[in-house]
Amino acid sequence: MAPCVTELRGRKMGTSYEKDVVAWANEQAALLRAGKLSAIDAEHIAEEIEDVGKSEQRESVSRMAVLLAHLLKWQFQPDRRGASWMQTIDAQRADIAYALSDAPSLKPRLEDEAFMRVVWKKALAQAVNETNLDVFPESCPWSVEQMLDERFLPE
Repeated sequence: MAPCVTELRGRKMGTSYEKDVVAWANEQAALLRAGKLSAIDAEHIAEEIEDVGKSEQRESVSRMAVLLAHLLKWQFQPDRRGASWMQTIDAQRADIAYALSDAPSLKPRLEDEAFMRVVWKKALAQAVNETNLDVFPESCPWSVEQMLDERFLPE
């Protein structure tokens, strides 16, 4: 798609999405704020908005997987428990809680079986890779409430 060249506050605008997405995004934001809707790249703006939601979902998968991998290590390697594992567990819980408060629409994903299967597979892969153990359960033994409860640690 050829860029639409527009002038806004004395500067030319028209960076293509494909050439420099950051400059393009700044230009699109300026055009929207200025009310120059006929000059915006609506197709790419819509794609970017959709990608924001997908990115948030991918991040929630990643954070949950890290949390669960550390809970597994905590449970199955009690002799290796330490402050760094606890800090990681606490940090992931805090980040997940923040993400859920910032985007409450993510919460139902945590109750979705297919979503949690993906999270669990990633957590298992990480835990096996980091511990060389193959003793972990095939499915998650904890409820979402337990996983996110700052007082919960599996024994």
